[in-house]
Amino acid sequence: MQHIDLRSSAKLLCMLLTHDHGNVREIQLNRPPVNALTAELLVALRDNIERAARDDFRAVILSGTPGRFSAGLDVPLLLELDAPAITSLWRALYGLLQSIALSPIPIVAAITGHAPAGGTVLALFCDWRVMAEGDYKIGLNEVQVGIPLPPVILGGLQRLVGHRRAEQLGVSGALISPREALGVGLVDELSPLEEVVKQARQWCMRTLALPPDAMILTRAEARADLRRLFQTGIDAELEIVIANWWAPPTQETLRALVTRLKKKTN
Repeated sequence: MQHIDLRSSAKLLCMLLTHDHGNVREIQLNRPPVNALTAELLVALRDNIERAARDDFRAVILSGTPGRFSAGLDVPLLLELDAPAITSLWRALYGLLQSIALSPIPIVAAITGHAPAGGTVLALFCDWRVMAEGDYKIGLNEVQVGIPLPPVILGGLQRLVGHRRAEQLGVSGALISPREALGVGLVDELSPLEEVVKQARQWCMRTLALPPDAMILTRAEARADLRRLFQTGIDAELEIVIANWWAPPTQETLRALVTRLKKKTN
């Protein structure tokens, strides 16, 4: 097992762990308490996903900690950032999503618990999604916290669940159970929590056992729509997304959310 250390505010934080399962590399989010995403973590995750392919691993598993895959963007921290830092964060997020979507090797999301908002976003562009059974929630609740759902993310949702269902889930910002997520196609498989990573590994083994040339070429063709999704007007989209972040109604809703979160923890 390797530790990938990141420096933030002069502190050494181990935000990611890697576990190698033969020719499959597992990259585990490890930022307690909820694996919330920062710009540094997004950049590190992208670097490690891309490095896995360069180091001749044939598949990647993206996992979280027991009970928590990722709570999404670290909103309390983000509200303290200035405009350049917010711009860097959104660009880091889009860069990570593009690396997942266009990865030359399959990526499986081992969803080890709650995965609202950005947690779901990370899983959208993977090849396969295994989620823990139980009292967990998944979904794109951005609208509920005042953030318009970006087109690229909506496009990823539409690809999985269809346009009408994506409209319902995206507009309402609903968080749904693992069983509901399986029913609408947001996840592909359910598993007991302690078996999630194992199930993800088994999917990798089945996929990698296929004739490699045929699998790789067919996968590339099947995922060509994702390449087109990230090739069309991303810079213009990012400008709109960042402007929406700074819109007064969005900031007001986000700050109200942070106030509620602080009351829960006190």
